[in-house]
Amino acid sequence: MTDRLYIAEKREVAAAMAEAFEGKSIKPLMGTYHAREGVVTWLSGHLLELTKPEDHNPDYKKWQLSHLPLQYPVKHVPIQRSKNNLAYVLKAIEQADVLVNAGDPDPEGQRLVDEVIEYANATRKPCFRILINDNNPQAILKANAKLEPNKKYWGLSMSALARAVCDQRYGFNLSRLYTLVAKQQGSDATISVGRVQTPILGLIVNRDHAHEKHQQTTYFAVSANIQIANTTVVAQFVPPKDAPLDDNQRITDQAYAQEVTTACHGAPITIQQIATKAKERAAPLPYNLLALQAEAASRFGYKPKDVLEITQILRDKHKAITYNRSDCRYLNDERHAEAPALLDALKSQYGLMASNAEPSRKSKAFNSGKVTAHHAIIPTANVPVLNALPTPERNVYDLIARLYIAQFYPPETYRSTSVQFFVVNPEQEQPSHAFKATARVDVARGWLDLYEGAAPEEKADNAPEEEIRLNLENWVQGDEGSVKQAICREALTQPPPYYTMSALLKDLARVAKYVKDPHIKKLLLDKDADKQDEAGGIGTPATRDTHIDTLFERGYVLEKGKTLVSTALGRQLIASLPDFATTPDMTALWHEKQKLIESGEMDWQDLVAEVDRAIEDEVLRMKAGNVALGIAKTDGAACPVCETGTLRLRKGKMGKFWGCDRHPECNATFPDNKGKPKLTGKPQPSAEHFCPDCKSPLIRRPSTKQPNTFWWGCSDWKNGCKFIASDDNGIPKTRTKGASHAN
Repeated sequence: MTDRLYIAEKREVAAAMAEAFEGKSIKPLMGTYHAREGVVTWLSGHLLELTKPEDHNPDYKKWQLSHLPLQYPVKHVPIQRSKNNLAYVLKAIEQADVLVNAGDPDPEGQRLVDEVIEYANATRKPCFRILINDNNPQAILKANAKLEPNKKYWGLSMSALARAVCDQRYGFNLSRLYTLVAKQQGSDATISVGRVQTPILGLIVNRDHAHEKHQQTTYFAVSANIQIANTTVVAQFVPPKDAPLDDNQRITDQAYAQEVTTACHGAPITIQQIATKAKERAAPLPYNLLALQAEAASRFGYKPKDVLEITQILRDKHKAITYNRSDCRYLNDERHAEAPALLDALKSQYGLMASNAEPSRKSKAFNSGKVTAHHAIIPTANVPVLNALPTPERNVYDLIARLYIAQFYPPETYRSTSVQFFVVNPEQEQPSHAFKATARVDVARGWLDLYEGAAPEEKADNAPEEEIRLNLENWVQGDEGSVKQAICREALTQPPPYYTMSALLKDLARVAKYVKDPHIKKLLLDKDADKQDEAGGIGTPATRDTHIDTLFERGYVLEKGKTLVSTALGRQLIASLPDFATTPDMTALWHEKQKLIESGEMDWQDLVAEVDRAIEDEVLRMKAGNVALGIAKTDGAACPVCETGTLRLRKGKMGKFWGCDRHPECNATFPDNKGKPKLTGKPQPSAEHFCPDCKSPLIRRPSTKQPNTFWWGCSDWKNGCKFIASDDNGIPKTRTKGASHAN
């Protein structure tokens, strides 16, 4: 029997713990590290998953209205691909006297480990909690000295369980419900509904409507070229409160604007107020996943899913960056001591950029008090050769590395001068019209020297306003001059722009600003009170890419150039569904109940029961037959594999192909034949699945021994590749080397 078993969520955390406990790096044995403080094992994410309805009742595999609402127990089963890892963990739990939950310090991390302990029937063993948010040895040893009873975090664990169960039941029931009702009304679309996914679509649809229904109105802007001594500056008219203005303080009356222009043209002017201030702008904080996805989308057009996959490669294959799914933009104070060695390692690829950094400089990013479950995404000492990386990996790594180096550069410094002018009218005792101008003088570029073009986040809402580069510091209050030219410019109001990927990602972190109900708005804002870059958002940085990708796969949104727009199907769906399905209100209300579960004031099963009742009410409403969904028939063919979904034309690495719109529940794919799915004939190479041995496309073939059964084989089998795999609902599973074809 081992004395103590630490169960980490991720392998790198387990390795860091073992190294901290042992005082040196050690190798694992059979899925465990053996260190002085005890044995350390890891989960590699979820090892268990909630069962599906058809796991309890095979009849549920067929979508039928009579089955709804689906009723089935809450139960976890091993994830097929993780069975070996689970076996190591279960054996280690069995041999341990004392358990320590070393999951990430958040609800999901708490639940990941707890559910494995429960599955192992080990809840009676003494169990403690260690909270680690930095893999630095000193931070780990400090956390290990402050172990707490794991039961203290029971409410946190049950809150995460309730959310997972409710999300699953909500998605399974309502997706089937609306799909089946739509089919009764003549549609062939498979409708996908989710607590986060559908409000994201609603956000896009609402923006599209606002853009397209915008009615342009005319407004007028008055400016003046003002000369004092030998310096001329362009100043903007400041209209008085009683002027004819719209809600954005723009002039709406052309006659008034022209009257001001005529009165000011050639008129004498005096400086009423002038002030010069020294200003500075520090480098943005290091990236979290959301900020990195938004920056990569803006600069390179990468989708959130692409960025997540790229960072996973940089982390897993190259060991070049720290944890890539972080929602935090701060670093522990202990990380500052590592800066000299890390900057020295970066010199191999960044030369003078890294050499000119000042390791002793401590930016505001180093603040242990603001680090959440993980610190910001930064480079490691394993610096890759940039020119050897594929372009997407090089681009994303460069963003991460430069912004880390920028933390050790001085701020950008400049002086800003604000001037308020008054036109002098000899016929009036008081000045008649006011103008203002702002100009700046650059002092030092500081961290901007790392960037030749636009600096990070310059297009963000918090970016500084563009100022005229002009020195006005010789002017003083009372100086007189004249208006050389006054100009009245007519302009049209512009509609809200269509979303870009970058803008959408940023809006998903602050959807509360679109919520009108004050109670719901407050709940959303309270939910994110202790988070950075989040202000009443929906989804998480680690899952938003999946939701957005699903919208593309279902045919609800598409890209037009750099913008995202909803399709006719997407708009029909949002118009047809009830408000609770298309707004973020449910996220807010569930969170309110989850906080009660965390504090022990509510049982997690009570929230599940509430959601079940709400689902049942919606099922009864739709079954009554009084609701017209208005979702039109599509051009797709019925999926012959699941017999429920509809085939959609998609574009993969090997070109166009047809896939089921129930993906990922159904992963059937068919080759494209002049714009139609080729459903018969010789099986064709897949456009999505590739051989892990030779990288050739895999082919899904029907079994000759078992009807309605398929298997996968390598398309390069004639040249000797013997890889085959079994089929799991359209996905190749269960790797088999050197086996004969099972036909």
